Amino acid sequence: MYLRAVHAEAQIPVLQQLIRDNPLGILTTAIQSQQHPLIQSSHIPFVLDVPKAADGTLSNGTLRGHLARQNPQAKVLMEALEANREQGQQTPELLDEVLVLFNGPHHHYVTPKFYVETKPDSGKVVPTWNYAAVQAYGKIRVYCDSQSEETSAFLQKQIADLTQNSESLIMGHVGGEKLSPWEVSDAPTRYVDIMKKNIIGIEIKIDRLQGKFKMSQEMGKGDREGIINGFDSLGTATGKGIAQLVRERGELKDQRV
Repeated sequence: MYLRAVHAEAQIPVLQQLIRDNPLGILTTAIQSQQHPLIQSSHIPFVLDVPKAADGTLSNGTLRGHLARQNPQAKVLMEALEANREQGQQTPELLDEVLVLFNGPHHHYVTPKFYVETKPDSGKVVPTWNYAAVQAYGKIRVYCDSQSEETSAFLQKQIADLTQNSESLIMGHVGGEKLSPWEVSDAPTRYVDIMKKNIIGIEIKIDRLQGKFKMSQEMGKGDREGIINGFDSLGTATGKGIAQLVRERGELKDQRV
């Protein structure tokens, strides 16, 4: 990721919040396999755990998710784990670093027509694209032994936590005047156990977390105001979302000057 200073976001809690709000990540691996392509990617909803250290500080966090066993990427992960075990390594952690990319909820093309200050003055403007994204790097642990209590416990907790987060935070199913959340326990236990045998669990301790909000901060106040008005005038949810982010990120930039 190209982290131009004006767009980069260094505050870890801000990056973690983007992940929580947009948990569908793109897991990318580059692991040698004789049966499958080197580079693999899958869209996976993640749970982010951020435990506090003994001194009260927050870690980068740990991502938990699962893949279907029939997913070629899952097969590559299982192959790599088996190869490690044949070499005497007993931990479920693989040696290769993996990447998970999370995208913000809104992205959009930016037309030069929105630049009300620079365009009329010099004409030296070009189109661009506004977006927000976070990249998480770390080592991956694979839980794929369907006969193992460790794997069963990991998957049970992971799918329960993922369901709870999705039902409450994304769907707004919190009970009371709103709908009650669906819970894993609402499905027959035997059915859930069968489904668990068809997936593998993954866990990634985040070693590096970086992100950016590319929201026209490099432009002057006049152009940013034109961009805000331009996106507002689109009358779409994405347009409103981009306009709000351009406003917020522009104000943060001005405060730091």
